[in-house]
This record gives sequence, C-alpha cells and structure tokens, in this order.
Amino acid sequence: MKMMKYSILMLDLDGTLMDSGEGIMRCARHALGKMGVDVEDWRTLRFFVGPPLEDSFKEFYGFSDGKAHEAVMAYRERYFTVGRLEQKPYDGVMEFLAELKSMGVTLCLATSKMMSQSVFVTEHFGLAPYLDYIFARDNEGKLHTKADVIQSGLDTLGVKDKGQVLMVGDRKFDIVGARECGLDSAGVLWGYGDSEELEKAGATYICKDYAELLDIIR
Repeated sequence: MKMMKYSILMLDLDGTLMDSGEGIMRCARHALGKMGVDVEDWRTLRFFVGPPLEDSFKEFYGFSDGKAHEAVMAYRERYFTVGRLEQKPYDGVMEFLAELKSMGVTLCLATSKMMSQSVFVTEHFGLAPYLDYIFARDNEGKLHTKADVIQSGLDTLGVKDKGQVLMVGDRKFDIVGARECGLDSAGVLWGYGDSEELEKAGATYICKDYAELLDIIR
C-alpha cells in the first residue's frame, strides 16, 4: 500500500470547510453598531473572518481590551440567535472528508472559534461524523492564537513526527500558526484570503479546490 504524505490533517473551519462569512460579518456589524460604529455594508467586514474577534476589534477599530470584550459580547448576542445559522458547508466538502476518512487520515478541526460554537456548527451542518478531534479556543482563554490551538492538538495526539501533519486554512493566521508549530501548511483559495496573503505568510502549498488538496495529501 502506498504511504500517504500526510496522515493527520488539521482543518480550519471558517472559510475552509464552512462558508460562514455572512453570519460572521453581519454579527460584527451588529456589534460595531452597539459600540457606536456605523457600518453600512456588512460585506466590507471580511477581515473578521479568521482571527479571534477581540484581535479584529482592537486592530481595526482601536478598541481597548475592555471595549473589545464588550464588542465580543454584543457579537455573540446575534451569533447565538441567528448568526450561526447564516452559513453552509462548501460544495464538495462532505465528499472530500469522506474520501479522507476512507484513506485512513486522522481528521482534526483546528479553529479559533470557541469550543461550544465549533461543536454546534459541526453537528448542525453534518461535519461531526467525519471529524476525529475538535481543537478550538477554550472558555478560560488559555488558547488565544491559532498556534496555541494547533499545539494543543499536537499535544493531545502525541505527535512525534510533525512531517505527517498538514494544517489547512484560508487565512494567514492558519499558515503562520502552522509555521510556528513546525508544520507544513496548505492555503486554500475558496475562502476569505487570497494567494498573495497566503504566499506572503509562507504556505507550503496553495490549492484552488478540494481535488488539488487531495492530491497533496496522497
């Protein structure tokens, strides 16, 4: 039997498995409105897809730690009622995951979402049966960066050969997190980043569709 190049996949959620931008951006606009910042078109808030929410509120709007926390609470008001339903799996994602499972690949979610949100999304939209592990941010705030989440996964799995692990994501945060943990990374172009962002971050591979990604893993 041919040995696969990668036997463990760390998969980002938003922009990689789920087309979740609308819900995230609408919730960000809701939160900004509560904080006195008027945003006419939610589509201009793409930079909220990917990184921890607190970071985006602080980086792009200059919010203090306290104000950023307040904005996140306002974001979650809308997210838990309607925002988390304003998304869908990307076309072909179920077939992609099923193929990987048939190949014996260990499938891990590695996301900057909170664990409770990650579990809801994967169960509600049918991804959960394909996933062996979910690694996400914890309620205690110990896992803040993408690298923190990835490393927690590596520790849980007891990975000894990092060359067997591939991180897959659509934003620079995924690529940088993988590099900081000593992993190869695949940047995908169907999400919310572009080739320039992914190349600059140092992606090992860049893929335009799931078929290209499968070829890399094989």
